[in-house]
Amino acid sequence: MWTYIFGAICPKKGKGAGLVLPYCDTSAMNQHLLEISQAVDDGAHAVLIVDQAGWHVTPKLDVPDNITLLFLPPRSPELNPVENVWQFLRDNWLSNRIFKDYEDIVAHCCDAWNKLVAQPWKIMSIGMRDWAHRF
Repeated sequence: MWTYIFGAICPKKGKGAGLVLPYCDTSAMNQHLLEISQAVDDGAHAVLIVDQAGWHVTPKLDVPDNITLLFLPPRSPELNPVENVWQFLRDNWLSNRIFKDYEDIVAHCCDAWNKLVAQPWKIMSIGMRDWAHRF
């Protein structure tokens, strides 16, 4: 059995929206998009940077009106700020552990995500791309 963390961050505000799910497919991505949409401030619009994974590019996605998907070129994860989040979660809370069972894995994933979103300054530090704001 697998566990996936679906997460998105807003480096400018230090906010995050995430879900821990047992599958990684179009249905899961649609749930994640809904979660992000609900976290976006009223009157604001989110730009979600995504790679070319099948569940990101399928026409079966229901993208809410307050979200725009920005597709990265293939094989360029270094351009996506959220990749640094995954590394941070692994480095600080999810690696070098023995989990008792599946529920323990899910609990640790939820705990790691919740610890991150409780630290807005950390999201800002990890996710901000100063060079991108110069253009």
